[in-house]
Amino acid sequence: MSSPSTSSTHRAVRPGLVLLGVLALAVNLRAGLAGYPPLLETARADLGIGSGAAGLVQAGAVLMMSAGSFGAASVAARVGRERLLGAAVATIAVGSLLRAVVALPALIAGSVLVGLGIGVAGVLVTGVVKEHLAERAGAVTGGYVVSMMVGATVASAAAVPLAVGLGGWSLSLAVWAVPAVLAVAVWIPVAARIGRARPAGPVADDPASAPEELRTWRDPFARRIACYLAGSSTLFYGWLTWLAPFYESQGWSAQAGGLLLASWSIAQIPAALLFPAVAERRWKWRFWASLTVLSSLAGTLGALFLPAPETPLPWLWAVLIGIGVGAGFPLGLAVVAWRTPTPARSAAVSGFGLGVGYCAAGVGPLLMGLLIDLGGFPPAIAVLVAGAVLQAGAVWRIGDRPE
Repeated sequence: MSSPSTSSTHRAVRPGLVLLGVLALAVNLRAGLAGYPPLLETARADLGIGSGAAGLVQAGAVLMMSAGSFGAASVAARVGRERLLGAAVATIAVGSLLRAVVALPALIAGSVLVGLGIGVAGVLVTGVVKEHLAERAGAVTGGYVVSMMVGATVASAAAVPLAVGLGGWSLSLAVWAVPAVLAVAVWIPVAARIGRARPAGPVADDPASAPEELRTWRDPFARRIACYLAGSSTLFYGWLTWLAPFYESQGWSAQAGGLLLASWSIAQIPAALLFPAVAERRWKWRFWASLTVLSSLAGTLGALFLPAPETPLPWLWAVLIGIGVGAGFPLGLAVVAWRTPTPARSAAVSGFGLGVGYCAAGVGPLLMGLLIDLGGFPPAIAVLVAGAVLQAGAVWRIGDRPE
């Protein structure tokens, strides 16, 4: 039950205004990363770098997401969650602008800032939803996921046309500062109202102000979740980075690769909404999580052994992978909520799992780039097969929600 002070905060800040701010923020939590892969080969040729260095750009961004996930709660406890959330999205804007400079150091530095902002914001948004929109958490989470995926889809599809229209791949990347600035503009009045309405002292049940639960890594369930999210994140960020370049290596244009990546993103939206809802209703998490892994694995093996660039098969593989990774991530967060006894414990386990998952996801694209330089795409795609196997093992060990 909410305390009187918390209830007064909720009355002073309209839920609709908070929802608008959350959705505006969510659009930016994948767009900055999704706009790079369709331009990767163009940037690589322009800068004169290998696939390993090109993969390092995305790897640096995802590794900074991991750092942001691990550190966001403790920093928010000192400076305020809403204030830090606005600063995180402003960091995405600054990083996007920095990528307008046609130089490898600027591209890496800008991508690192984008990743840091995404990692911090992704952790803090869940606390905002819990505090201000708890009665509508299911619908809000669905809207949040859809906004995030819409941002990624638009970024993938528009990357090459923007590069052509603006006169360069770097300017296409810099465009994603615009929605970040708009999100900050929407969020500032929301954060100000929350700050005026909130009484002094920590907010009840706020994960950012809750006592840290020690030794999370010793919890077998937390380790299984970390393995699950490591496998899922490796698949997601590996394909996010290399799906378009893979088919460009098969003779596709950069525009066609971007559209394929957009279809991959679109397939994630219904999967992210449907699978967690059905799993919760039937209490059969293992079954539905297994389906997502099988879908990802089928699409990955299909792309590896039957790329068939002149047929519709690449679109089928992209959709299957999209369904798997789209449903896999929210299913991982859902089982944490079901299987942890308190909000603080839920925050500790999810933060640990996301941090480990993003570490694996950061290493994945970089390792794939190095393998592409050494032996082409088949050994690189084998890394994604290994990610699916890791995720499958974790699904089996986690099992269904206890009755």
